[in-house]
Amino acid sequence: MILALYPVINGKNIRVPSERIPAGIYISINVDSRRCWKSAISVLSSDESVAWGNTVTLSSLASPALSIEIRASYELGQMLGGGEVIGKLEMSWDELLDHGDKPFGESILPTCVAVVHDREDQDGALFDSLVLCEVARETDAGHAQFSAYVTSKTVSYLNDAVEHFQLALEQCPVSHPDHATALTNLAWARLKGYVQNDLEDIDSTTSLFRDALALRPQCHPDHPLSLYNLTEALTWRHDKKGAAADIREAAHLYHELLPLCLEGTYLHGMIRGPDGVNYVLDECNDLPTDASDEGIHLRRVVLELCPLGHRLRPTALDELAQAVEARFDQHGNIDDLETSIQLGREAVSLCPSGHADRDCYLSDLAMSLMSRFDYQGRPNDLDEAISLHEEALRLCPVGHECRGASLDNLGLALATRFKERDDIDDITRAVSLYREALTLRPPGHSDRDTTLNNLALALIIRYDELDVNEDLDEAIDLYRESLRLMRIDDSERHVTLQNLSSALCSRFTQTEKNEDVEEAIALCHGSLKVLPSLHPDRHYSYFRLREAYMSRYCVQHEPADLELAVENFRLASRHPTQGFPERIMEAIEWAREAEVYQHESALEAYQMCFELFDSHVMTRSSIISRREAATAFRDARSLPVDAASCAIRRDNLRRAVELVEQGRGQQWSLASRLRTPLDDLESRNPELARKLLHLSKRLSDAQGSATNADRAAADQAETEYRRLARQWEAAVAEIRDLQEFSRFLLPPSYEDLQEAARQGPVIILIASQYSCSAIIVPTSGDPHHVPLASVTLSDLTNLKDRFARAIRHASILGPNVPRNDLIVLLRTVWDEIMMPIVNVLQHDLKLKFHSRIWLCPTAAFTSIPLHAAHPFRTNADRSKEPCLEDLYICSYTPTLSALVRSRQMMKRRVTPSFATVGQGQPGGGKGKALLTVESELELVHKLVPVTASRTTISGDAATRAGALEALQQNTWVHLACHGKQDPTQPYNSHFVMRDEDLTLLDIMERDIPYAEFAFLSACHTAVGDEKTPDEVIHLAAGLQFSGFKSVIGTLWQVDDAVAKHVVKAFYENMFKDLKDGGVMDCTKAAWALNRATHAVKTKVPLEQRMVFIHIGV
Repeated sequence: MILALYPVINGKNIRVPSERIPAGIYISINVDSRRCWKSAISVLSSDESVAWGNTVTLSSLASPALSIEIRASYELGQMLGGGEVIGKLEMSWDELLDHGDKPFGESILPTCVAVVHDREDQDGALFDSLVLCEVARETDAGHAQFSAYVTSKTVSYLNDAVEHFQLALEQCPVSHPDHATALTNLAWARLKGYVQNDLEDIDSTTSLFRDALALRPQCHPDHPLSLYNLTEALTWRHDKKGAAADIREAAHLYHELLPLCLEGTYLHGMIRGPDGVNYVLDECNDLPTDASDEGIHLRRVVLELCPLGHRLRPTALDELAQAVEARFDQHGNIDDLETSIQLGREAVSLCPSGHADRDCYLSDLAMSLMSRFDYQGRPNDLDEAISLHEEALRLCPVGHECRGASLDNLGLALATRFKERDDIDDITRAVSLYREALTLRPPGHSDRDTTLNNLALALIIRYDELDVNEDLDEAIDLYRESLRLMRIDDSERHVTLQNLSSALCSRFTQTEKNEDVEEAIALCHGSLKVLPSLHPDRHYSYFRLREAYMSRYCVQHEPADLELAVENFRLASRHPTQGFPERIMEAIEWAREAEVYQHESALEAYQMCFELFDSHVMTRSSIISRREAATAFRDARSLPVDAASCAIRRDNLRRAVELVEQGRGQQWSLASRLRTPLDDLESRNPELARKLLHLSKRLSDAQGSATNADRAAADQAETEYRRLARQWEAAVAEIRDLQEFSRFLLPPSYEDLQEAARQGPVIILIASQYSCSAIIVPTSGDPHHVPLASVTLSDLTNLKDRFARAIRHASILGPNVPRNDLIVLLRTVWDEIMMPIVNVLQHDLKLKFHSRIWLCPTAAFTSIPLHAAHPFRTNADRSKEPCLEDLYICSYTPTLSALVRSRQMMKRRVTPSFATVGQGQPGGGKGKALLTVESELELVHKLVPVTASRTTISGDAATRAGALEALQQNTWVHLACHGKQDPTQPYNSHFVMRDEDLTLLDIMERDIPYAEFAFLSACHTAVGDEKTPDEVIHLAAGLQFSGFKSVIGTLWQVDDAVAKHVVKAFYENMFKDLKDGGVMDCTKAAWALNRATHAVKTKVPLEQRMVFIHIGV
């Protein structure tokens, strides 16, 4: 007879006497004197419960007495011995059957329920209890002794347990399948003894756990528990010995372990408990900031161990942010700083008002933003940082432990803003904040040296502004005290050395005491000795050194000092890991000093400025932010013309042309790189051409046109833009490796630029503080220099202001009233500027009358109507002396590269289509009604050849979208509406449509390669930017950039009542020969405009004839 019993046994409140975490729990039933039955091993759940469901099959000869044990197994794989006994129950089978599902008493077993049924199938296993090997008996004895030690704290039990486990290990050599289990059992007994201070050796115990883990790779069922065991040993060793390496390793092990532990298991609960991973996380967060790759990897591991909702996630975010920012401080990689800011923003977002640590996270984020401001010069970063520091200070009232640090941080930000914006209240408040902070950090305070240094820096800044000697002397004393308090190996000591050097230079300039400048030089050399070669702050050491050498040169006039100063200018501006703004300011200062002292390095300095500007602006992901970057340097506006003037004065005219071109129109040249025709590259290397085209498209799409209100999203977009920019730059470098493309997208050479003069000379007008002159680039050969000896920059500034007043005055005069003011000014332009140029054109270049010329004005010249220069004189024979437009057909070009690019794109010709777009009734009070717009559109429509496809868009259809569509789908466009130039943000300059404005930015974001000609019958369409006149950012230039090769624009307000006369005469001349089968040719636009302005002299006042100019081919 066979009796099958099906016990469904559930255990609750199961606790292991030895306090060791089991791999699982199983049931052992003694069947008879020789055999026992074991259930499958079940994993203990997090609520300390477990359930089994196995079948016990017994013969009729089974012992009537039943012995049930619940045991802990420390292996999910092959077991060694029987494990540790947790509870035991003895009764007869009959008693068990009668017991049913009632729980057994806790004094006998953990709370258990057994349900027994008769079955005939078998599930489980019978084992022969007499064949237990010696190693298993030693192991079981060790478990028993170890359990007794833990419950009684009697050391003799521990010694016995260790002895039994050691004997078991000796019987399980390295090749034995139970070697890892024997290692683990011995290690656990020794670890517990170490924790209870009954054993001293933790290092060998840790090695035992490590050896066991090595024998249980990832696929082994006991790999997770071995990982946990080693973390326990490392954690306890760290707790008692404080070794940072142990807690770092424990974090990495937990990072590997957690994904292997199913939620709901006892092991997972222990890991997530206060003595598990959270202890390790707390200890890791207390480690000092480590900017090494290993240190940052640890911080990333810690962050991944703190999922969303974890109480330590804000701290983990902040610690990782500090580590990557520290790496930025060492190596200058902007991606690290962007990462730090993103992490800091998340940390702040997880700590709403009322959170105990919000002030710390606010301050850390603000410091990261300050670092980015120093690196990139974004005003928004500085303002946001100050706002965050203000909030942090409010959270640190008097008595708060962090108030001193918060005062320091806000003071630094305010001092920085003062240097940018010259608001004396900022520096006054900064000094006040530092003085308060110093009272909170009396002698003996660990941070006193920092506050001393900060207060000294603020005093120096105020001294530079107000020239109060007491501030300078106090600052030097404060720096010296700060240095005395600093350790020699302090990581920030070099900063104080640099700052003290600068203060001593300032005093030397005043007192001329040689010891001050000698000490300043020595301090800088000292700072260089402690800084690695690529540390960003070496830039400041070079900067302070050149400051010291220049100070001494100005007093003692030793040529060697000037050479040393220039060399340090060179080193500072070239230092690769410092941010572009600092390097740009140093290069600008280098150029200025080289000009003052007539040093031969001036051209090198200007070249460095342009290269740094180019790299700096290229890092900005939006068109508007690029202009912000370009206008942030107040001393940089005149660099292009000053560089050209420098080259002219050194008789290097070709270099002058190259420099003025490289320095001007940077906004256009940067944007046009993404639209460079790749026809030649396509034929040489199609795959590389496609790769660059694809990256250019992605990079262009990644350019944000406006500032994102969500700053975190904006930061992420910037990071993605830079990632794409690096890929694009790598592709460009690959192209330059091709022999015939070695100068691909590099600043153009003179030979490249001379292509602009293929159909007539280009006249570049240079308006510099050092000299004013013109360079004529002929169709072939060397450029010609035309000195404008009687003209100065101030003369030109005065002239442009007088023109502005004369134009305004003319607008209120009747049509027949003489424009005497304008006549006087145009005569001045002829006599002082254009006549010397015409003399060279006629006598040196032998240029024929009515030939085409292109004017390329710079700086103040851009606001003067050069094309209208006129002598207004009568010759002796009573003939009128010819004006410029009588002699030549004048066009303008923003840059030579723009003209070259337009000519290259002329190769792409399609069937012409003509759109007339007009809006005379703008909506929303955007301007007065233009009553003649409809009649102008009708007039143009009639004059356009019938061979061209013609479209008219006006009234309600003339919306922003409608106008954009017309620009994109037609090769010729006539636009009649209000035009408005925005002098502060030229990208917002716009044409007024029915609904929304059609902005310059809208136009620039479209690529219209087949476009040919646009007539802008609107106001202010060719007026440049006040802050960056050499960028020539206006509506007409925007259309040229987008693809229109030939554009008619306006310099000031247009009177629509008389403009139609110019429009009519223009198109009559433009399409004059088409009746005989000719084709529409946009290159005739300049000639047609010249003829038109001559034709309407009696109908249109002078200022309304002068207003129209031609740009392009």
